[in-house]
Amino acid sequence: MKRYIHRVIIVCCLLIVVFCLSSCGKPKEGKVIVTDKEFTLRQDAERSWTLDATGKVKNVGDVDVKKIVITGYCRSCGEVLAMGKWFVSDVEKLPSQKGTISYLPAGAEEEFKVKEVVFYWGDEKPKSIPEKLEIVIESFETVND
Repeated sequence: MKRYIHRVIIVCCLLIVVFCLSSCGKPKEGKVIVTDKEFTLRQDAERSWTLDATGKVKNVGDVDVKKIVITGYCRSCGEVLAMGKWFVSDVEKLPSQKGTISYLPAGAEEEFKVKEVVFYWGDEKPKSIPEKLEIVIESFETVND
């Protein structure tokens, strides 16, 4: 009887150790990347142009993600409105300046659209787009099983 109790205690201790070690594993993470992007020039007034962005994002993580927010930045543009220069707004981005994807399964790819990444004001259509344009995944949440 004493040996039986001793064996049961050892088995229980081993099960607890195995359970603790298995729960200490690295949690699965979500990772979203921009796989394709294209900027389009659009005239929105007589002397005003803006760049819109479209593209695709892909979930390359281990789990599904939701509430993905995508936006664009121009790191080489100023914040001052000047004729013939690209500029960005210094206020918080509007909902139209952010693309959102509500749900993206692991391994899936989805299209996005972001309007008004950067602005231009001048007498003529801009000859080129600004340098240092980028599309950024601002935030997302992982889906817990």
